[in-house]
Amino acid sequence: MRKLENTQSTQMTFNEKYKDNVILIKSFEFAIKIVEYAEQLESLKKFVIAKQLMKSGTSIGANIKEAQNAESKRDFIHKMKIAIKEADETEYWLYLCNSIKEYPDCRQLMANLEEIIKILNKIISSSVKSIHNHRNVKL
Repeated sequence: MRKLENTQSTQMTFNEKYKDNVILIKSFEFAIKIVEYAEQLESLKKFVIAKQLMKSGTSIGANIKEAQNAESKRDFIHKMKIAIKEADETEYWLYLCNSIKEYPDCRQLMANLEEIIKILNKIISSSVKSIHNHRNVKL
C-alpha cells in the first residue's frame, strides 16, 4: 500500500474548520487504505468480500463527515452511531480476511480500525453525557 502524503488527508474538504478534526482525518486515511486493500482482493478475484469491505469501510468516514453538519446534538450522535455500525461491519469482514490464509495481510487495517472505533466510542459517550448533563434528556 502506498504511503499517504501529509496534504492528501487534509484536502478531503475545502472547509478550513475540518483541517484538525482527528476522526475525519483518520477515517479518510482508513477509507483510502480500504480501497487499496479491496483492489488487492479484486485482483485475486475475491469480488464479494472486496465489495463488502469497500462499502462498509468507506461508509465510516462518509457518516462521520455527514455528522459534522448535523442538525442537532441528537442528529450528530445518530450519525456517529451509524459510523460505528459501519466500523463494526468492516471489522467483521477484516476478521474474516485475516482468518483466511490465502488473503492479503490486513492486520494494519485492523489496528487502524480499532483506533477509529475507540475514538468513535469516546465521541459518542461524551456527546450523550453532554446532553444528559445540559438538558437531562433521555436518548
